[in-house]
Amino acid sequence: MRQLERAIAYLARFAGAVGGVLTLSCVALVGYAVGMRYLLGQPEPWTDKVAGWLVVGVVMLASPEAQRRFEHIGVDIARNRLGPRLVRVVHLIGTLSVTLVAALLLQAGIEMVEFSRMVGIMTDLEGVPVWWIQALMPVGATLLLLVAACQSLLLLMGAEPAHLPAQDNDEMPRDPLARAE
Repeated sequence: MRQLERAIAYLARFAGAVGGVLTLSCVALVGYAVGMRYLLGQPEPWTDKVAGWLVVGVVMLASPEAQRRFEHIGVDIARNRLGPRLVRVVHLIGTLSVTLVAALLLQAGIEMVEFSRMVGIMTDLEGVPVWWIQALMPVGATLLLLVAACQSLLLLMGAEPAHLPAQDNDEMPRDPLARAE
């Protein structure tokens, strides 16, 4: 099971890195658009659409890594007041909830891409089909589903997923994939 967790972690990290590159690309694109519009007086209308697409990519590709690291919104005060057994149940409910949402996103994303391909919907930019951008949804949802399902299985088996938040705020979450410094 730990090998599966490591393999999924590498996929999530890779997707997160791609999300980081997309973030930098979005910043550069917005900088270019601002420069063209306000410095040269030549607005580039396509930049707004592409920046929006990049944001979709960032969200869908960074979400699995955020889930893997348990870096989503949590209520530490409430968690620290619960006993270890209840904290485990809360984490399990959380990971199962994310698994369910990711499965729904995956199904909706596949249906959306299939429909766009069937109808042949194109974007405003010549030669760019809508489904190319929409494909980010099922890809990200699949990775999120893998991460959350793996975390849920580990919790059900009595093991702790990597990065499971510590009960005490003074402890740091463990990361078996981190390099020793």
